[in-house]
Amino acid sequence: FTPIIQFITSFFNTEVKIYLNPETQLSVIPLKSYYRYVLQQLEFGTDGNLAPTHGMAVFSNLPQSKVLTLKIHTPTSWLVEPVRCPYDLDNIKLESLPSNERTLRAYFELEHILVEGSCYDDTNRGIPPRGLELFLGDQSEPHTVDTMVMSNLGYFQLKANPGIWNLRLANGRARNLYQIVDKKSQEIEMQVISLADFKGAHITLHVRKRPGSEHKQLFDEDEQEVVDHDEKSNRIWDKVKGLWNTGTKETKVEKRNETIHIFSVASGHLYERFLKIMMLSVLRHTKHPVKFWFLKNFLSPKFKEFVPKFASEYNCEVELVTYKWPSWLQQQKEKMRVIWGYKVLFLDVMFPLSVKKIIFVDADQIVRADMSELWALDLNGAPYGFTPFCMGDFERQETKGFRFWASGYWKDHLQGMPYHISALFVIDLKTFRQKAAGDNLRATYEGLSKDPNSLANLDQDLPNYLQHMVPIYSLPQEWLWCETWCTDESKSKAKTIDLCNNPLTKTPKLENAVRIVPEWTDYDNEVKQFEKSLSSGSLNSDPGSADLKLAKQEL
Repeated sequence: FTPIIQFITSFFNTEVKIYLNPETQLSVIPLKSYYRYVLQQLEFGTDGNLAPTHGMAVFSNLPQSKVLTLKIHTPTSWLVEPVRCPYDLDNIKLESLPSNERTLRAYFELEHILVEGSCYDDTNRGIPPRGLELFLGDQSEPHTVDTMVMSNLGYFQLKANPGIWNLRLANGRARNLYQIVDKKSQEIEMQVISLADFKGAHITLHVRKRPGSEHKQLFDEDEQEVVDHDEKSNRIWDKVKGLWNTGTKETKVEKRNETIHIFSVASGHLYERFLKIMMLSVLRHTKHPVKFWFLKNFLSPKFKEFVPKFASEYNCEVELVTYKWPSWLQQQKEKMRVIWGYKVLFLDVMFPLSVKKIIFVDADQIVRADMSELWALDLNGAPYGFTPFCMGDFERQETKGFRFWASGYWKDHLQGMPYHISALFVIDLKTFRQKAAGDNLRATYEGLSKDPNSLANLDQDLPNYLQHMVPIYSLPQEWLWCETWCTDESKSKAKTIDLCNNPLTKTPKLENAVRIVPEWTDYDNEVKQFEKSLSSGSLNSDPGSADLKLAKQEL
């Protein structure tokens, strides 16, 4: 609170006395972190105008040999990200800095200010219209970003910047069934939002059903079955026509060119190194166009500058997505658990509504098969598909005692259903949204996470716990091989290899990667060679040289 007190004393010309009353006995150290509060001082130039200043936090006399992590706590409506720093902010070791550089500098930037709100259906006693699709834009571009309304508090979140914005119902079923109403219950085309400060905006959006649509639902399974039946009929008719003419060639080409969407998360330079190799292994085996989606929240400036160059060289697409953990949802304190939460809690709202399916692949995974095989797999109506931990002939006996799900609470809860690993899973986002899978995951998480002993492996325990409500399609065993849980004999059938932690050996992942996956070293060398081929100093070594073009493409 020192900067706040200094600000008050200098700005209001007041005298402040501080009385400290600490506890005399402590069982644990109350503070395990170093804090600085950044509060920008108002400074005026000689002309009387407000002088431009930059907020800065300075840490001095930090331990040199300890591994430190830099993190920023921001107002709930801010999305702040590091934009310039050549070092790993997850693993700061000051004694490892070059001898001529004894200060580590990291630059952060306010990327977006959030527009948040709650939406209520006035024709349904104010119950949130789950799945209602919304567009946010301006006069020149009505659809800049989009999202959908959660059943959890009717919450929605959209990224914006200062300006005048228009919130509209999305084209299609949302606009056909609903209309926005004002405080006088009059229909309006859009709700105008003025984002004139840094506080963000939290609005209440009221909608009602259009006349004649009172009994229709956004996700009407009967109507969906008709649509699905028509699509299947069209596909059958296309095949029949193909017996007499070459018309099906265009259909086949179109399907062959369908883009495969791959999602992953990483934090720290080590896992970003794994991530580059995962990307390369996917592209080496997948014949379809590939688009990678990465959670921007935890990526380093160095990696964010690298990916557009990689995409250009290897003929793929890369898009960075970001989402702010809602303030009403139980927070996680450890960074790894926050990342685990992002893997499963916001799948329905994190990606543009146009994305209908996506495959999650762990950063430390190596792909050995065409991902279009997994993409085309029928999930039998389930919203997502996971691979069970190796069972039967695939099961490694040496680690059988570590299978916690095979006895006790988990055995009773699963009732014969398998326990799945979260290193690889495919999400049918269309079904995921229709069946409110995201809402169920968040509601269950909110209840279980209040117990510190619950959800030890958050990204795995939560989907497996909810199998009775949100079914999981079990992928064929060969889609994920892990040395910890799978036999050596089954490795030759593996379509992906995950570098799981081994509770018996506890060897570092890099050692495991070189030993377990022969092609890993070749991939690693290829990435290193590509990085060397880039012009000297282009990868964020100069704080002023960062190309932030990719970070600016979201709005």
